[in-house]
This record gives sequence, C-alpha cells and structure tokens, in this order.
Amino acid sequence: MQVKIPSPLFSYSKNLNVVEGQGNTILEVLNNLDNQFPGIKFRMIDEQNKIRPHMKVFLNTDEIKDLSTSVKDSDKIMIVAALSGG
Repeated sequence: MQVKIPSPLFSYSKNLNVVEGQGNTILEVLNNLDNQFPGIKFRMIDEQNKIRPHMKVFLNTDEIKDLSTSVKDSDKIMIVAALSGG
C-alpha cells in the first residue's frame, strides 16, 4: 500500500515522499517501513507503541489513533508531522 511520508522524515526515507508498505494493521505497516528505512518508526511511534504527539496518521481520509487498525492493500496511509516555530 502507498504511504506518504512527511518532509521532516525524508532523511530516513531516502528523500522519498511516497513509499510502499506492507502489513495487515497500521503497526505492521510501520514495522515494515522501519525494516526498509531503519529508525523511521521511532520518529513516529514512542516506546509504548503510541503515536507521538507531533505526528498524525491518516488511513485514507480518517485520522487513526489505534495502531491495531486493519488496512488493505488498496488503502493509502498518510503520515503528517506538525510544524512549530515562533
């Protein structure tokens, strides 16, 4: 399935903004991405397998909070990183 990567994580995804992921749940897809791009998952998910506060995960058009949410090959996942500054 297609996974859109936010620009702050491009250094992990070899500067790719869209990558292919595999899995039956959001967590499995993120684990698959981490196998392809070591270190990327830790930037999105904390030690308790919770989405970090500055990150959002969307499945198609719905924001996902539960990493055990099922996915299909035809789904699209979008990772969004919050911007901050002053």
